[in-house]
Amino acid sequence: MSDLPKGMIQTVCGPIAPDQLGSTLCHEHLYHEATPRPFNPRPSNSPHSILNNQPVKPDLLWWTAYHPYSHRDNLNFRDRPVLDTITEELKFLKQNGGNSVVEVTTFGKNLQEFRRMSHESGVNIIAGAGYYVESAMPDHIRGLSTEQLYDEIRRDLLAGDIRCGVVGECASDWPIRPFERRVLEATARIQSELGVPVILHPGRHADAPDEIMRVFMEAGGLARKTVMSHLDRTLNDEQLLEFANIGCYLEFDLFGNECSYYELSDTFDMPNDTQRIRQLKLLIDEGLGQRITISHDIHTRHRLMKYGGHGYSHIHMNTVPRMRLRGYTEQHIQDILVNNPRDWLTL
Repeated sequence: MSDLPKGMIQTVCGPIAPDQLGSTLCHEHLYHEATPRPFNPRPSNSPHSILNNQPVKPDLLWWTAYHPYSHRDNLNFRDRPVLDTITEELKFLKQNGGNSVVEVTTFGKNLQEFRRMSHESGVNIIAGAGYYVESAMPDHIRGLSTEQLYDEIRRDLLAGDIRCGVVGECASDWPIRPFERRVLEATARIQSELGVPVILHPGRHADAPDEIMRVFMEAGGLARKTVMSHLDRTLNDEQLLEFANIGCYLEFDLFGNECSYYELSDTFDMPNDTQRIRQLKLLIDEGLGQRITISHDIHTRHRLMKYGGHGYSHIHMNTVPRMRLRGYTEQHIQDILVNNPRDWLTL
């Protein structure tokens, strides 16, 4: 195995200088092999549930938008027509000011596909190593020891023709399950040895971000090189400011998802983008603007433009102009989209 390209950012097409990264979405999916099982959506008693077996198409968006994890075809991010659609949307992202995407799939990534997408679109793609929640993993993976998990993650970072440039999203449910704890311990050891960037997915409970960071840091993880995902579906203002004391990057990565009827939690109402913008401004006003990253976390077809969704360009086309109207300076936007991702991803 070779050494990491220190001072550089590792993309699927090779290392790049930090100043080549540009405006970056820090939490997206371009390919995956997800099923409804790990998301555990609430059962629907609607007589229209039969639509969950239909192909995704715009004239069913009225159903899919409210049942995104029950509609099976909506999780299909692996067939060629969908992958070609995603590639076209990456080209559109490039046209609208987006330069780079952090691809955080740890439930069936495809490095060859990511390289193809990057070549065709001109968008830098930084791929993630690691593992998703225990319930998403097959038996032979769930049985791996901490040492075996460490070896596999390290190999993704250091070996092969196409290499990962970040570890994650490493995910947990709430409370953390044994396999997830072993993944966190293995990831923390790798980060403490190599200084690699890490991105974590907390369970859907307000105590989950603190729990996962505590386990991770007790095992040697570095808060300053770690992003905590999904805080916009997890913490209120008071909880967010308290959690910020840990010192990790604070990620709001569900921009464009404006359906408050959150299928995966009956205890939390999904915010809209205006609420996200307001909450991030609260962090900025508290002096935390250099610890924010943002994204869309697109992993369902109904959020792609072809199927009636907002697409990967939504932040650049719609959110940034709204931020300016809400008192964000150009420096704030530069930090969120360029400087913070660059500092986090540089090896």
